[in-house]
Amino acid sequence: MSGKRRARGLLADDHSLVAEALRSLLEPEFELVDIVADGRALVEAVEAKRPDVVVADISMPELNGLDALLELRRAGSEVPVVFLTMHRDITFARRALDAGASGFVLKHSASIELIAAVHAALEGQIYLTPAIAGEVLQSMREGGETTADPVGALTLRQREVLQLLAEGHSAKEIGARLSISARTVEFHKYQLMEKLDLRTSAGLVHFAIKHGLTEL
Repeated sequence: MSGKRRARGLLADDHSLVAEALRSLLEPEFELVDIVADGRALVEAVEAKRPDVVVADISMPELNGLDALLELRRAGSEVPVVFLTMHRDITFARRALDAGASGFVLKHSASIELIAAVHAALEGQIYLTPAIAGEVLQSMREGGETTADPVGALTLRQREVLQLLAEGHSAKEIGARLSISARTVEFHKYQLMEKLDLRTSAGLVHFAIKHGLTEL
């Protein structure tokens, strides 16, 4: 036995059954330091546990995986993050790569691809699931900035507010979570409706679900 230290991994997924399946897949190869169920807990756990790699879902409560990654990068963390998702749309893959992700694996391919993706991330490489790699690379070659993706036009704070609104939190509750006033939350809501050309709160909820910021 070489005694070589196993890489330390952090898992983020809000579906307990999926998380347990992923745990059984990852633990023979990696030391799991924690399993969390939302994006804010992910950001806090990376700071506290200092994992070597993160495997995260994209659609999670409180803060989605993509915005959690942006929060990590803003805080100076360079931990590689591999996204595991049900979203086959290349827009999500582009957003993940633009945010600094190291991998993008579809959940139905996890048993075949996830371990390879994590090893690639640990070696400083980027892993794209073969199912959409060609489409993503073609999109990038064409310089296709995510103009077709209205989420890309929103600021991180606007996406945070939109996700929490869609999850049913009041302006006061959102303000407490984000350390801003309820009035500022309402201002962000107004800006969102203007920018997205929406007229109702229900429209904001529908937009957030359609674009993967939250789930039903």
